[in-house]
Amino acid sequence: MKMKLFALTLLLGSASLFAQDYFPKNDGVKTKNNNYTAFTNAKIYVTPTQIIENGTLLIQNGKVVQVGGTISIPKNAVIEDLKGKYIYPSFIDVFSNFGVKQPEKSKSQGRSAQYGPSREGFYWNDHVMPENNAISNFTYNDKKAGELRKVGFGVVNSHIQDGIARGTGVLVTLNDQGNESKRILNDKSAQYFSFKKSIAKNQSYPTSLMGATALMRQLYYDMDWYEKGNVDTKDRALEALIENKGMMQIFAAGSNGNVLRADKIGDQFGIQYAILAGGDEYEDIQAIKATNARLIVPINFPKAYDVSNPHEAQYVALKDMRHWNLAPSNPKALEDNAITFSLTLHGLKSPSDFTSKLMKAIHYGLSRTKALEALTTTPAAILGKSQQLGTLQSGRLANFLITSGDIFEKGTTLHENWVQGRKHVINSKDQKDVRGDYNLAVNGSTYSISLSGEHNKPKATVKKDTVQLDAKITYTSDWLNVTFSDKQGDAYRLIAQIASDSDDINGKILLPNGKEVSSKAIKTKNFEAKAKEDSVADAPKMMPLTYPNVGYGYKAIPTQENMLFKNATVWTGESIIEATDVLVKNGKIAKIGKELSAGNAKVVDATDKHLTAGIIDEHSHIGALAVNEAGHNSSAEVKMTDVIDSKDMDLYRNLAGGVTTIQLLHGSANPIGGRSAILRLKWGKSADDLIFQNSPKFIKFALGENVKQSNWQSFSRFPQTRMGVEQVFVDYFQRAKEYDNKKKSGQAFRMDEEMETLAEILNGERFISCHSYVQSEINMLMKVAEKFNFRVNTFTHILEGYKVADKMAAHGVGGSTFSDWWAYKYEVNDAIPYNAAIMASQGVTVAINSDDAEMSRRLNQEAAKTVKYGGMSEIEAWKTVTLNPAKLLHIDHRVGSIEVGKDADLVLWNNHPLSVYAKAEKTIIEGAVYFDLEKDKALREAVRQERSQLINMMLNEKESGKKMQDPKQNKKSRFHCESL
Repeated sequence: MKMKLFALTLLLGSASLFAQDYFPKNDGVKTKNNNYTAFTNAKIYVTPTQIIENGTLLIQNGKVVQVGGTISIPKNAVIEDLKGKYIYPSFIDVFSNFGVKQPEKSKSQGRSAQYGPSREGFYWNDHVMPENNAISNFTYNDKKAGELRKVGFGVVNSHIQDGIARGTGVLVTLNDQGNESKRILNDKSAQYFSFKKSIAKNQSYPTSLMGATALMRQLYYDMDWYEKGNVDTKDRALEALIENKGMMQIFAAGSNGNVLRADKIGDQFGIQYAILAGGDEYEDIQAIKATNARLIVPINFPKAYDVSNPHEAQYVALKDMRHWNLAPSNPKALEDNAITFSLTLHGLKSPSDFTSKLMKAIHYGLSRTKALEALTTTPAAILGKSQQLGTLQSGRLANFLITSGDIFEKGTTLHENWVQGRKHVINSKDQKDVRGDYNLAVNGSTYSISLSGEHNKPKATVKKDTVQLDAKITYTSDWLNVTFSDKQGDAYRLIAQIASDSDDINGKILLPNGKEVSSKAIKTKNFEAKAKEDSVADAPKMMPLTYPNVGYGYKAIPTQENMLFKNATVWTGESIIEATDVLVKNGKIAKIGKELSAGNAKVVDATDKHLTAGIIDEHSHIGALAVNEAGHNSSAEVKMTDVIDSKDMDLYRNLAGGVTTIQLLHGSANPIGGRSAILRLKWGKSADDLIFQNSPKFIKFALGENVKQSNWQSFSRFPQTRMGVEQVFVDYFQRAKEYDNKKKSGQAFRMDEEMETLAEILNGERFISCHSYVQSEINMLMKVAEKFNFRVNTFTHILEGYKVADKMAAHGVGGSTFSDWWAYKYEVNDAIPYNAAIMASQGVTVAINSDDAEMSRRLNQEAAKTVKYGGMSEIEAWKTVTLNPAKLLHIDHRVGSIEVGKDADLVLWNNHPLSVYAKAEKTIIEGAVYFDLEKDKALREAVRQERSQLINMMLNEKESGKKMQDPKQNKKSRFHCESL
């Protein structure tokens, strides 16, 4: 039966002899070569798991005809005996820029930013370019192709790596002997996206990660609206997006956080992206696994930092040191968690770095089978080309590697890289392997010569007795030249033509005096081509992961505890009660009273200590990867929840200052900012877990100098005046009203995230927290709100609130202010430290906020200033950072005071909480201790010890001659609204 099938294969193959081309032959009397090539006696990896010992691979016309242990070889076959050699499918890179001309960085035009698009007939945003096709910018590059083939690649999927919607890729083989018609396997292989805007375009929006995320969402809404025929004009970008939506969709994320962000967009619109990862997925592996996304993983592991200068070493963050240590384990972590991934050259400075990085990943535990899958079958599957690429099964392209041994062993030589049945020689397999140890007798002295390194490029080590001599070697076309100098400086040169029938090296020695004598280097030991398997002792030492995986991260995420605080001075929010117990059970305040029974609760002796509700910061910018989306005068479509940074050390520092909840606000770059996020500072939890569950919806508005951006030279942007700011509000609310009316009428409408958000304000479903200073503008916004029948929730900053406190009370708006900031810019010249007390005296709910990562750690002290400036009572002062901000955020039914039934968000202070000497001993959120002063001391020591270990590891790297990277002081700018 097998013979019949093979005969049929031959018959079908011979049919090509008589196939007629549609183009004339003007290059002589050449005929198509339909001979077979058979590679015999090789160890063949048909797939990563199907391996044939002493097998035969039969190819014809660029494809695999048959592979197996026993194959009937046709008479018209060229046979190559590969005894002792290995055959593997060649590698595939899904994420490449090979041969595709990349855009150049645009030079900014004029003094002002470009706010509108530069194109007509396309989508409104220049960074959305799905109409781009890589094939239109593709030119095959012989040199680059050779570099890629040298490390095992036979196929790459290339695209224009620029913009948010980048267009389609081109799938191309690295076949120097072919032509475009043969090399191009798919001229529209996938559609690409990213969070990064184009370097070639000047349009301002988006200026942030949250803006890019919002743009992607709106793009899909607009595509759907357009596809349903609701637009009269032609949009070439949306046309292309619709045409390409059936392709594989690849998203360039570039970090574990962005992998999750990209997947959320995909989930919202029913798209399963293949995602370019960042190499740090090990930090959040379970969340990454839950995406079910196929990842494209770079192995551009960072170099060690040069920490030999103790002063410079202190500027390298522990998280960066730890990533250097753990990054090579990322592929193993993905494998251990059954996450599908391919490997890519992306991010490497040169393809020549690939092999060493891959070997490092294997040394860190990546299995060889999974490594081969990640370079062959998985990328083929991602591209939907499993029937054509990735294996050596019948019918696949004849893309394969011939090696001297296991491709993942040190010392193995890659001899040939066949692409579409065409041979590309990397290291000739016909040149004899001379590696090994030899003894050479010259002039009565014996020299030991050790030849190691690569098969075709060996390295020479020459010793006389135990003294190593200077030596150089060349080996080409079977001619070997070894030059070495003894300790007296006399030079010797061994010249030999390597014979195939002898292990010894027979040749001549050119002596220092110029004479030639016959010589024989007698082989004493074969080169050990296969490196020993890494033992447990050789396994790299890896630092343990923490939650989050930065300094001061916890070994385990805090969990709820039942606790009984005994004999505390309890600040309930309405009174101060001495020597009182508070029972915390299941994350709630269960009882308050004297002599409470602990039951199974952990008893905390709070004698001479103060127990308060957790501090709440109404206006914060910590824990954010982006703060402003400044590209439009309204950015109501963006969400701070998209850019939460759960690893920000300021979260931990705030816990140390007794802060349990913050409102993460958009910045003040535009009149209508982005949607807020109310966070609980659950250090160690994921970004999503930080979000206050079922919290009310808020948005940031802003007035005054910042929103005009006049100090940004934004001359083409509206508004330019305070009068224009008012008109922005009126215009947008009128549009939102009309949008909402149309939506409620049941008519078809274009989903607009910006208008949806503003309509929520009109409907009382979202609250405004507005950056404000000058009384005239404060009055203006209240009047605008009343015109559209809603109320402003909070004026934040509001340093002129004392001038309009009666009007604020009548409107029903709260004031969240600074305790004693004044005169730091012109519009706050009238600020006074009595502002908070005066507003409170008029019935305004008043909070003290930080707007600053440093101040937020001492809000207890900021609250104390209201006692000095205005004579507030201690209880009323304490409310400004607890109960009052809770009321402004509409969460006072859950937090802000110590009451039975409320969430157990508590702080245990070692001193009066309004004192500059007070320290938070424990900060608790929903019954879990997220900061403990004693634990903090232990963490400080752990950080010191870990830094010491990592520094020693890096010093060892330098001593071993490894390339290092310069330590850089990556100062994180701490944002507040006035940093504009």
